[in-house]
Amino acid sequence: MFVVAGLGNPGLLYKRTRHNAGFQALDVLAQELCIKVSKRGFSGEYGEGSYNGERVVLVKPTTYMNLSGDCIQAVMHFYKCPIENLIVLYDDIDLPVGYLRIRDKGSAGTHNGMRSIIGTLGKDNFPRVRIGVGGHNGGDLRKHVLGKPSKDDQSQLASAFADAAKAVRMIIEGKLPQAQAEFNKRHIGGTKTE
Repeated sequence: MFVVAGLGNPGLLYKRTRHNAGFQALDVLAQELCIKVSKRGFSGEYGEGSYNGERVVLVKPTTYMNLSGDCIQAVMHFYKCPIENLIVLYDDIDLPVGYLRIRDKGSAGTHNGMRSIIGTLGKDNFPRVRIGVGGHNGGDLRKHVLGKPSKDDQSQLASAFADAAKAVRMIIEGKLPQAQAEFNKRHIGGTKTE
């Protein structure tokens, strides 16, 4: 079985902000897998289904970003899901808008939601899909991540959410290296390269 978590903040105020990229990517995946993320519990919203012969639980913590680990730990414990079968989708200010970076493990970096999850679980050996939302160019970081992207950025992010959903499906299929090869694109001069 797999638990797939999209990170974000609950409520209409944050709905389409950069910090909610994880929620938005999870929504795309939920639609593709025909899983309704409408049950309430574990300090979050979740839904269950299956893909590729695997039981899949999709979850959105509603604890606000800094306490995401509380929800994830409760879900992982309840479903007795192995840590390596947790997949987390979240925003990354260190990647250009619309880029993905897929890792099989690693630190939280500067992301408070990931810091909470790793701190609560006590381990970092689980896949994650980082979704680039662009840097804040030395400005107010909080204002940047809680702000809404421009129309051009929204278009690039919509494409990234679809790619992130595909990457998660590939990880569930046991194709993490292939997902990395396909989506961890290098950028040269601001353009994606194949």
